[in-house]
Amino acid sequence: MKPARIAVLAIALVAGGIAAFLAGRSDPTPPVLAPVAQLETVDILIANVDIGMGHAISDQELRWQTWPTAAAGPNFIRRGERPDAIEQLAGAIARQPFSAGEPIREVKLIRAKGSGYMAAILPAGMRAISTEISAETGAGGFILPNDHVDVILSRRDREAEKAAGVEVFTSEIILSNVRVLAIDQTVEEKNGQRVVVGKTATLELAPQQAEMLARSRQMGTLTLALRSLVDAEGATEAPADDKSGGNRRGINLVRHGITTTTTSK
Repeated sequence: MKPARIAVLAIALVAGGIAAFLAGRSDPTPPVLAPVAQLETVDILIANVDIGMGHAISDQELRWQTWPTAAAGPNFIRRGERPDAIEQLAGAIARQPFSAGEPIREVKLIRAKGSGYMAAILPAGMRAISTEISAETGAGGFILPNDHVDVILSRRDREAEKAAGVEVFTSEIILSNVRVLAIDQTVEEKNGQRVVVGKTATLELAPQQAEMLARSRQMGTLTLALRSLVDAEGATEAPADDKSGGNRRGINLVRHGITTTTTSK
């Protein structure tokens, strides 16, 4: 073999050895991966579809859903604790609406035991009483179930008429910040409907308030005044012994002249 070829072969061998040595030194040690923590989960009962207030729930409208255990509230129904919960809750009535995917909580359900849905959704100690309304006395149809209203009584003041010698009409708020349970037989907004021109409004009242409303219907005309959502949420409920349900304001209207009086209680 020629000396030149031997030299080239030797150089190639030396270069290959150096390259292999450098490559071996440059390879980093593969990092040791930490074990991935397994997320603890639990099956909870949720609404399979939207469920409206007053609706009797069927077993097809409920299903189990896997949730992180840390995010499962104490009031959620867990499959491990109550595997037969779907069958047990079938037929219960929703006191409040559920959205699809929302966890089912028994505090929002009630077992009707043959009673109607209105009796089922009424809070303990409260009464449902209806009064006639029209577009003029029902805020033009903008009052919807779950809104809060003031009830205004307008009537003739016979005593004031004797002193004034002319017809006198008075208006006063007899019930303040009461919840509307239904308009006619509609207990919730449906299909995006925002105006319900009904003939009857059903109100949620304490027993004494229900008695006052029944008496007031015989005395004059009742009008529902829609309250602002902010006012309804921030208002303080009247004490049980305050039969007016809140502040009372009287306005006397005298034919052929107007006089105004304001009283508070």
